[in-house]
Amino acid sequence: MIRRFRETDAEAVMRIWLAGNEDAHPFVPAAYWRSHFSAVREQIMQAELWVCEQEGEIQGFIGLAGDYIAGIFVDGTWRSRGIGRQLLDCAKREHPALSLHVYEKNWRAAAFYAREGFSVCGKERGADTGESEYLMEWKQNFSSILLRFNRS
Repeated sequence: MIRRFRETDAEAVMRIWLAGNEDAHPFVPAAYWRSHFSAVREQIMQAELWVCEQEGEIQGFIGLAGDYIAGIFVDGTWRSRGIGRQLLDCAKREHPALSLHVYEKNWRAAAFYAREGFSVCGKERGADTGESEYLMEWKQNFSSILLRFNRS
C-alpha cells in the first residue's frame, strides 16, 4: 500500500536511504552519505514523502520537493518487484511534470527512469561529488495518462 509518510516512519526511511545510496553509488565514498545523514533526516521531515508499506514494513519511499524527485529508494530485499514503479506512479498522479538528477554511473536507475518515460535533458557535474549526473524530465501527455489508467 502506498501512503503518505508519517513521523514514525523516519527511522525505517533513513535506514533505506543510507543503504540504498551505499548500494547504488559505490563510486561515491560511503562517508559522503553518512556525513549527510542528519541534514537529509531534517529535509525528509519537510518534504513530500510517500512510502510503500506492507504488513507494517516500509519497503520503499519516494521523496519530492515540489515537482523535483529527490529520490526513490527501495529496501534491498524488495527491489525489482515493482515498488519503485508504484511509487513513481503515485508521484505522476500528483504532478503533471517531474524532474530529477541521476548519476551517469547509476545506469540501472537511469534505465528505470527512461523506461518510465523520462528523457535526459541535460548533463552536469555534481558540485559535492564531482560525479556526472543526468537531468531527466517527464511530462504528462496522453500516452502517460493511458498508461497510468491501464496500470490501475
